[in-house]
Amino acid sequence: MTLTDTQRILLSQAAQRDSGSLHPLPATITAPPGGIARSMSSLVKRGLVEERGTTTPESVWRIDGVARFGMFITATGKGAIGIEQVVPPISANAAAGAAAPRQTKAALVLALLGRGEGATLTELVEATGWLPHTTRAALTGLRRNGRALDKGKRDGVTCYRIVDAA
Repeated sequence: MTLTDTQRILLSQAAQRDSGSLHPLPATITAPPGGIARSMSSLVKRGLVEERGTTTPESVWRIDGVARFGMFITATGKGAIGIEQVVPPISANAAAGAAAPRQTKAALVLALLGRGEGATLTELVEATGWLPHTTRAALTGLRRNGRALDKGKRDGVTCYRIVDAA
């Protein structure tokens, strides 16, 4: 896989950060802003980086309403620059052939909405990796499927939670 110098610098810096964020951009990049944007676009198309919701101000790539998004290196991106993934050890249950219960994103959304404090759109986006419009569509789907959702405010931010059927 051929990478430009700018792309290698972006991936290398992101791989060194605990968050995996491409931002803030390294001072060593001298490419014009349009060149950096093209480099990032190419990295996204190749699956080497991905856009995710973030609450860390220095990791913000773009803002959509109240939601903030950053660019983060993927496992494929780390592999492209020669960084091997550390594979966690196999647990005793997995070694014995027991299948781990599958946690779907829909189940995760239900769990977050079922908490007493509910969940904000940003929390749901971060937990699922979905874009905000996809997350809103999931909330609409829950309503259409008969779930009662309560919409309130927590610290000035809209918060959703599932209302228990009494």
